[in-house]
Amino acid sequence: MNEKFDAIIIGAGQAGPSLAGRLTGAGMKVALAERHLFGGTCVNTGCMPTKALVASAKVAHQARRAADYGVMLGSAVTVDMRAVKARKDVVATTARGNVEKWLGGMKGCALYRGHARFVSPRELSIGDATIEAERIFLNVGGRAFVPNLPGIDKVPYLTNTSILELDTLPRHLVIVGGSYIGLEFAQMYRRFGSEVTVIEKGPRLIQREDEDISAAIQTILESEGIAVRTGADCIRLAPHGQDVAVGVDCTAGAPEIVGSHVLMAVGRRPNTDDLDLDKAGVARDERGYITVDDELRTNVPGIWALGDCNGRGAFTHTSYNDFEIVAANLLDGGSRRVSDRIPCYGLFIDPPLGRAGLTEREARTGGRRVRIGMRPMTRVGRAVEKGETQGFMKVVVDAESDRILGAAILGVEGDEAIHAILDVMAAKAPYTTLQQTVHIHPTVSELIPTMLGELRQ
Repeated sequence: MNEKFDAIIIGAGQAGPSLAGRLTGAGMKVALAERHLFGGTCVNTGCMPTKALVASAKVAHQARRAADYGVMLGSAVTVDMRAVKARKDVVATTARGNVEKWLGGMKGCALYRGHARFVSPRELSIGDATIEAERIFLNVGGRAFVPNLPGIDKVPYLTNTSILELDTLPRHLVIVGGSYIGLEFAQMYRRFGSEVTVIEKGPRLIQREDEDISAAIQTILESEGIAVRTGADCIRLAPHGQDVAVGVDCTAGAPEIVGSHVLMAVGRRPNTDDLDLDKAGVARDERGYITVDDELRTNVPGIWALGDCNGRGAFTHTSYNDFEIVAANLLDGGSRRVSDRIPCYGLFIDPPLGRAGLTEREARTGGRRVRIGMRPMTRVGRAVEKGETQGFMKVVVDAESDRILGAAILGVEGDEAIHAILDVMAAKAPYTTLQQTVHIHPTVSELIPTMLGELRQ
């Protein structure tokens, strides 16, 4: 006989555990199933371990620049990759342990360790057990997408998950993919001491951004010795002795790059192909993402999809917001919607990029009149004092409503300063509210009002 629950949650990523907490707090009997590691991508193979590596790489970079600040370190800076990995592992395992401990002590929550598959729209099998509930929440996450490139089956390659297990330094890391994940690994490994080449099929890096942002990021990376090859129309791989040859067919430069290691960083795919969703009748799109409405409900009543598997956001913060939307609507009588949130994210190279809302290109689509404000980081006192003046800040304002449509801050502390703009956007206040606000000196944020006072068409 099946064990019955009020709710079943599949996946212990960012949305699942918090949702379990709210549901059990409301008196529900909840089952949560996790087939691998508690904490999901962010804790285990995403934000926490990678940002721990970014932090180690930044320290190495600052140590090499010590003389610029009048600090003499003496001998050359070296990096112990085993120690770097060990520190990263502690960060991730501690966070994972905390999630598991929290769930294990949650009254009213039964943990199932295994792979859940649908038997029917209300039933799931997990190993030898079959459980059922009237409410089922899918929080199954995603994984690296590996394209079927010519020769990929003949060479070893890394993904964002397997590269985290390296405790030695690649002699030459070739990264296929010039977007967010690839660029973070590019800079960190260059700072650790590897030769690094980034290969991007498109005409420029991170094509989601405006061209001026893409160009500035490429300049930052190249200034640290990272080679960038764009316009790689025919990427192919082949063994080259103990190394790997990556063909690029770019319009300029060598036709192939030989590296000791290859990282595939060309995107993500949802973990929805082995859930037997067809037995529940749950619809997916052509890329495998579970189709949801504005309140994260699937086409099957009583089944929701949260986090990376629904295609409505690919970040930890959007996954957590999915939980907030579902919990508010289900338990608090709310009417929150995915479409209410403002897109925002960061690129955590150094200096980082903080992004909110529309790009200039997106804002101008359809003939909308906009005003643009820009400020180079060379004119930001905090950046000058820290000796980190690369990048700029940029804001896009609707010329008719005076509302801020979007912003980007590429520069020191840009990932934090962007929230001053994001909060004003969420409040639907005119840009003048922020322009007339007094900020603390000396900070990066204090130049945002100044930038807003210099808007141009």
